[in-house]
Amino acid sequence: MKPSFKQRAQLIADAVRADVLEGRIQPGEWLRQERIAREQGTSQMPVREALKRLVAEGILEHVPYCGVRALQFTVEDVEDLYACRVFVEGMSARYAAAAITDEEVRELEKLHQRMIVCAMPGELPAYRELNRQFHSLIFTASRRSYLIRTLGQLWSAFPTMLWSNIPRAATDSARERDDADSIEHEAIIRALAAHDADGAEEAVRHHIEAAGSALLAVMRNDLATKGSQ
Repeated sequence: MKPSFKQRAQLIADAVRADVLEGRIQPGEWLRQERIAREQGTSQMPVREALKRLVAEGILEHVPYCGVRALQFTVEDVEDLYACRVFVEGMSARYAAAAITDEEVRELEKLHQRMIVCAMPGELPAYRELNRQFHSLIFTASRRSYLIRTLGQLWSAFPTMLWSNIPRAATDSARERDDADSIEHEAIIRALAAHDADGAEEAVRHHIEAAGSALLAVMRNDLATKGSQ
């Protein structure tokens, strides 16, 4: 049975999303409906619907009179993104401290130990996936449905897209953050295990602020290097 219009649109959206997140579509690259329709062996209508969905997700952006392109982050975008993460993830950690179970704490410890033994830069993708699971477990432990949904949507796309916008961050870690990440993760686990709401919120906020500062430093350095060439 042939897929319905909605199913075709979803399949196309999934394919384009994967191309963006995995770097086959570069930041700022224009997406043409005609080409996608030809590649997918379909008409332009489901392609148009798929692109609309991805614009709504924040993966693509619509530029009036020009078309649709892959999102490209500015320094200001990254500043805003990390400011949002500091606030919302800090709040989720506060709630998680009250609701987290011993089993969830043990799972955080397991993820932390697996991250410690990742060899950089070869195992950077594996490290980042474990890090995503680490943060996801914390906000899921908050038992706050809106926070879980909001942060789940944010984490489903933004890290990969963000790193693909910064060439050095896409292929290597910020070396000065490798040890700091481990220390900060330990502090987060300790606070959650002790059901210390203030400590958990502060530890998560500090961790995200530090990570954001390091990433912004790399981004500004890359921009300065390009500007001097």
